[in-house]
Amino acid sequence: MKKHILCFGDSNTHGYCADPADCLDGGTRFTEDQRWTRLLQSALGQDYLVIEEGLSGRTTCFDDPIHEGLNGLDYIYPCLKSHEIIDLLIIMLGTNDTKDRFYASAACIALGMARLVKKAKDTDCWGEKQPNILVIAPPPIGEGMLTSPVAATMGELCVEKSRQLASCYREQCELLGINFLDAGAVGCEFNQVDYMHLTSRGHAQLAEKLAQLVPELVR
Repeated sequence: MKKHILCFGDSNTHGYCADPADCLDGGTRFTEDQRWTRLLQSALGQDYLVIEEGLSGRTTCFDDPIHEGLNGLDYIYPCLKSHEIIDLLIIMLGTNDTKDRFYASAACIALGMARLVKKAKDTDCWGEKQPNILVIAPPPIGEGMLTSPVAATMGELCVEKSRQLASCYREQCELLGINFLDAGAVGCEFNQVDYMHLTSRGHAQLAEKLAQLVPELVR
C-alpha cells in the first residue's frame, strides 16, 4: 500500500487564490499544477498518496458563529478514519482562529491546536505504527490585510496574533512530542490582495520544503 499523507487545513490547503491572474485557469482555486498538495504528490512519486483535506475558514477547535462546519476538532475523527491507514498527518491551521470574533489569543489558539493533535493521536487510524503528525504554523498575516477588503471580517488584532503563532505552536509541539514546521521561516509567499493566502510561488515553496521533509518523517 502507498504511504498515506493526509493534509488537513484551511483555504491555503484547499488552494484558494485571491488573485485570479495568479491562477493558471483564471479561477479562484489554484489548479492541480499549482496547489502545494499536488506539487508535493508529484515530488514524492508513486509510493505516496497525498490526500487533500482543505476547507476554507476551518479552525482548530472553534465554532464559527457565521458559518457552520468549520470546527476542525469535530471533523478530524471521521476524516482520519475515512483515509486510514495514515502514515503522516500534516495540519496547517490557525489563520482563521485569529479572527476577532473568536476572542482567542495566540496562546489559546495553540492550545486549540494541541487539543486537535491529541484527538488525532487517539484516533485508531495509524495501523501498527505510532501516531505521526506534523504541525505547520502558517505564515504571519501581512500588515496590508488591515486595509484590504477582508479587514472588516478579520479584525484588527489578527495580524499581531498570527505573528505569535509559530512560537506558541512550537512550544506545544515540543510538549506533545510531534514534528513542527514554521512556514513563515520557510519564506512562503503571500499575495498582495488579502495578505494571508499563498501565491502560486508560495505553494511551490511550501511543496519544495515538504518534499525534503516528508521522506524523513515517513519510514
